[in-house]
Formats: sequence, C-alpha cells, structure tokens
Amino acid sequence: MISQQSLYIDEADHRLHLRFISPTIDSQKPPVLLVHGFIENGRIFYTESGKGLACELAKAGYPTYVLDLRGRGLSEPSVQVQQGHGQFESITETIPRAHQFIYQRHNTSVHWMAHSWGGVLLASTLNRFPELVQQVASQVYFGSKRSIHSWSFERLFKIELMWHLFAPLISCVKGYLPVTRFGWGADNETRLSLQEGRAWIKRRPWIDPRDGYDYAIRKQGALWPKTWLLSAVNDRALGNPYDVEVFAQEIGVDNVTLLSIENGNLVDYDHINMLTHPLANEDHFKDVIAFISD
Repeated sequence: MISQQSLYIDEADHRLHLRFISPTIDSQKPPVLLVHGFIENGRIFYTESGKGLACELAKAGYPTYVLDLRGRGLSEPSVQVQQGHGQFESITETIPRAHQFIYQRHNTSVHWMAHSWGGVLLASTLNRFPELVQQVASQVYFGSKRSIHSWSFERLFKIELMWHLFAPLISCVKGYLPVTRFGWGADNETRLSLQEGRAWIKRRPWIDPRDGYDYAIRKQGALWPKTWLLSAVNDRALGNPYDVEVFAQEIGVDNVTLLSIENGNLVDYDHINMLTHPLANEDHFKDVIAFISD
C-alpha cells in the first residue's frame, strides 16, 4: 500500500501544500518534485488509490513530492479568497520555496517534472535562478509549450475564443477565473495569473510582464541539467507537438519525444491522458523512470 502524506510550507499570508508519496522500497534515490499547469492542481499526477505518475515514481523508490501551486488544490487560502498573486510569484517564490524544502529535507539534488504550463514555470525558475542548476538532477516536461504557433480547430476554440476572449471577460467580472464552475479545468486561476500567462502564449518575447526580466537572454550559455520533453500526437492545442518543439528550441533542448502508436507507444495520447491513461504505467512512465535513473 502506498503511503501518502500532506505536508505544508507556511508563508506569511498563505501556505503551500505538498503531497508526499513515500517510496515503497528501501532506496537512496533522490527525490522528485512535480508541478502542474494552468487550471490544474497536483491531482493530475496522483490518486489516493495509488495511480498516476507520482505513485509510479514512489514504487520505483523515489521520494515524490507533488506541489499544489499557491491557491490551488490543498494550498491555502484558495484563489477565490486570495487573488493578488500570479505566475510571477510561482516563478520567484513558490517553486524555489518548494524546491528548497525538499532539497534541505533530503540533502541531495532533486528531479523536476511538470505538466503543461508547469514546464514553462520550471524553465523560468531555472533561468532566473541559475544557482539552482546544481541542485536539479534532471527535468521532464509533459506537453509543455510557451507560445502557440500551430493552428487547429481546438486552438480556435480553446485558445482564441475561450482563453483570449471569454476568460479575461469573466475574470474581470469575478475577480478571478472560476474554471471549475464552467467545467473548463480542475482548478481556478487568479486574474493576474491569466494576464501574465496570456502575454507569453501570444508569441511574444520571453520577457516577464511584471519586472521585464528577459529569460531568453539570461539562459544563453547556461548549463542545464539533462532535460526531456514529451508531447502527445492527439494534443491539438494545449501542448501541440509543434509548439513543444518550438519551446524545446527556445530552452536549448534537443531531447523531444512524440508519444504515439506510430512511434511505438501503446496509445495515441492527448494532453491529459498522457498522464492519466491506465496504460501509461506500462508505457512511457517506465521510460521516464529509466531516464532519471541513468
């Protein structure tokens, strides 16, 4: 039986939730930090019954920590209650704080993994704080893209119509984006997070809208841990394989894999089931564990 525990990091006006999933075998393997994307929370990586990538990592002997970004999941207070934070805080405060908590707890380097926009947040954090590079053992991003270059019907509906038109209007009225009310995602977003994310999706330079930090310039010549990006053949908009390739080039990574039956996988995956499909355990999850074990 997999042992799971909720840990909390107390900050001045909020606290962050980390789901700790203990390794099921005795090992000295380094820990793993997993970060979710927009309109999500950490449950994309695990279930209480022991399913999901985080649980598979624990079964392979890795102490595994799933972060709920500020206001999401079991982090407190919720977005509905406290709304004056955005992706800037995720990059400059939340992710570094969670990493240091894990790093100090285990006194060893930490593997980083992310889904969707979580990969952009991790890459931004590593670009902004290059001193963390020596503390990161590897990175794996699932369906992560920064800007959108590809075109599809799903992009027209999900991005141009919903994300760029209706989402800003609704967030202006409510003060935050209540995606759970409309069934658009697993968790709500702050208005500021939406604004800052939309600024990067629109094929604009990788410059922080809050303080002007230029991530593209600062990353040049930087040594990164080994990094692997995975895309899904049926991901038409949120992590389109072409957009994932563009993001990989932007961060200077050439290790990109398309998950598809044609490429030897068991399923033609999409943006969500690349992490939730029951066959993923016997498929690319094994490859991910092998990648971080090398």
